[in-house]
Amino acid sequence: MSADFSEKKLSSSEVYQGDFLRVNRDLVRLPDGSQATREYILHPGAALILPLFDDGSVLLERQFRYPVNQHCYELPAGKIDAGELALETAKREMREETGYVARQWRALCTMLPGVGYSNERIELFLARDLSFEGAQLDVGEFIETLRLPLGECLDWVRDGRITDTKTMLGLLWAEKIVREGW
Repeated sequence: MSADFSEKKLSSSEVYQGDFLRVNRDLVRLPDGSQATREYILHPGAALILPLFDDGSVLLERQFRYPVNQHCYELPAGKIDAGELALETAKREMREETGYVARQWRALCTMLPGVGYSNERIELFLARDLSFEGAQLDVGEFIETLRLPLGECLDWVRDGRITDTKTMLGLLWAEKIVREGW
């Protein structure tokens, strides 16, 4: 049996509320009885899509990411709206951002990208049997789509051209699906 290192919340206060994220500061009791402060970001969650074509190529996006001041190559993804199921988010975001729809969907995994500072969860979905119906970008959204062979995508990960962690994990899933039939 594993030891229980759970922390118990004693108090909580919201220190920031934006349009998208909130930040809380909590006072917690540690397993040894002492107290500590925990600051963390509350995130609504997201859906990540792995659009995989029949020939094994992958659909990526290139967009400018302000916090890191650079263009990034990523798999399509988007924020889960209140009351929305993650799969519905995935379908909506892929259509809006890329113009593609999929006839086959499969849930792959849940990622927790920042467990030390955020409650964000990302649900990864495989999208197959793709067809193009036209993009419907949100106002203020500027995205370029690219269809690349999986091997080239993995080379971009190795070479540091793809640095987004959720995309890196999604592409490793793609490799396992294509090469090992996961």
